[in-house]
Amino acid sequence: MGHGGNVIDELVTDHREVEELFGRIEGLPPGDTNRKVYADQVTMELVRHSVAEEAYLYPAVRQHVAGGDAIADKEIDDHSKAEQIMKDLEGCEVGDPEFDRLIGMLMSEVRSHIADEEGSLFPQLRAACTPDALDDLGDKVRQAKKVAPTRPHPSAPDKPPANKLLAPGAGLVDRLRDALTGRGKKD
Repeated sequence: MGHGGNVIDELVTDHREVEELFGRIEGLPPGDTNRKVYADQVTMELVRHSVAEEAYLYPAVRQHVAGGDAIADKEIDDHSKAEQIMKDLEGCEVGDPEFDRLIGMLMSEVRSHIADEEGSLFPQLRAACTPDALDDLGDKVRQAKKVAPTRPHPSAPDKPPANKLLAPGAGLVDRLRDALTGRGKKD
């Protein structure tokens, strides 16, 4: 992830990448080991995406969009639900019946969240912000994704300034763990 353009274009592209990974999971039979690989990849992408949104997008929504506090709070609550599912999924092996239940729950939760953002939040943000402000937010989101965690941390802060201070350290540890274990990579 890290595509260029304004914040909305960046995040919509992320959404399409996640949907592509969901499609790969759905295209494989239950128990196929690649389902776990793709689930790990989707988790890595979603966590980075969520951390960046919480650090920059939602504060901008609070500042610029009418009723922004309530909108941002709802989106953060959606993230919390998805993050807990990802945390539970992290401990499941692909052959465990719980894996299929959890991945189904994650897909449902994330697809609903994407539809809400793209159908409501993004148009409101586009109307409320200048193109330069949206471009600046896009740059900030891309930078945040580079250092963000790749594993779910449900108890981590989800609002500035604490999330901006703690995310890079957690991200470094997560990326080291991923590199050592080969998480998210096919054999």
